[in-house]
Amino acid sequence: MMGRPDFSSLGRLTVKIGTSSLTDSASKLDERKVKKFVQDIMQVRKGREILIVTSGAIGAGMGRLGLKERPRRLDMLQAAAAVGQGILMQTYEKYFLTHGQSVAQLLLTGEDFTNPQRLENFKATLRTLLGWGVIPIINENDTVATEEIKIGDNDILAAYVAIHSASQLLVILSDVDGLFTEDPKNSSKARLVRVIEKSSSQLDDILRRAPKKFGGIYSKIVAARMVGDHGIPTLLANFAEKDVLGRILRGEEIGTLILPK
Repeated sequence: MMGRPDFSSLGRLTVKIGTSSLTDSASKLDERKVKKFVQDIMQVRKGREILIVTSGAIGAGMGRLGLKERPRRLDMLQAAAAVGQGILMQTYEKYFLTHGQSVAQLLLTGEDFTNPQRLENFKATLRTLLGWGVIPIINENDTVATEEIKIGDNDILAAYVAIHSASQLLVILSDVDGLFTEDPKNSSKARLVRVIEKSSSQLDDILRRAPKKFGGIYSKIVAARMVGDHGIPTLLANFAEKDVLGRILRGEEIGTLILPK
């Protein structure tokens, strides 16, 4: 059986955190979860460069606007994101500043990766921020993203960020423990896959059974294969785990590791 490589010496990683990990049962931003995430980041920050790809802007906007249900109309989603993005960043800044850590907001669209000049500008900005010891906090610019230029999913955005920042590991945190052989909600035989290669037939089977929707397991596997093509492993783990990032970097058997082979 394949073992876990030693990640303790990694110098740069991209960490993506999903909406469900930052919001409550009413889909509104939960500051306690943001605080935990910041603590998890800072516990592994020393000696490393960390890039964050975050969701949660719409949830933050819903809370401020008093919306009881997530909007379905695009214009309402974009408006909620416009209200919530500032709140999300203020919340991050509040908790990172308690550790003396500076952060920066970067809002991107698909054009930042498809337009060569914009891509170079993005990479130059990242180099400067990381050189200053700043943690970039990245999200899609939902307010202006149209069908032609939107990335559409933060798992995919995280893959682009990991690739173009030359990260050595992509960590995707969500509310699931990792990849399972079968849907654990429907089968008692389902077991957690600890280590898998991105080109394996087993991963093909999991992908084939996964609902073809973004934000779920499907997009996480797509993202893992994207970064795997560039030699970057992906670790899928449950954000609710205590000291989740520290345990990942210490090589503990947590979540699912997708190897770039």
